[in-house]
Amino acid sequence: WVIWFWILITVFIDIFRSHDLSGWGKALWFLFVLIIPLIGVLIYLIVRGGSMHERMVQQAQQQDQQLRDYVQETAGSQSPADQLTKLADLRDRGVITPEEFEREKAKVLA
Repeated sequence: WVIWFWILITVFIDIFRSHDLSGWGKALWFLFVLIIPLIGVLIYLIVRGGSMHERMVQQAQQQDQQLRDYVQETAGSQSPADQLTKLADLRDRGVITPEEFEREKAKVLA
């Protein structure tokens, strides 16, 4: 039962997140899956299963890119003096080598 409800919820989520379906298409798929759940889910997975996976992958990539942009923006908002202080601390603790320190220092100062 747990797997059945998981698949059913996943299908409903995919119906409403699909940008390639019109409002009427979403409504019809929703009613079809709601009224005849077993057959509706099976037909939905047969007809739109491949694109369902593609949409999930695309959404995961978008979320990953948003996270990367946020981290880069947050890390990039530090002043060069703060970045050099952190690099010097890492070098002093032995986390990075002096060569790595010099290379990163050149990037910060560029």
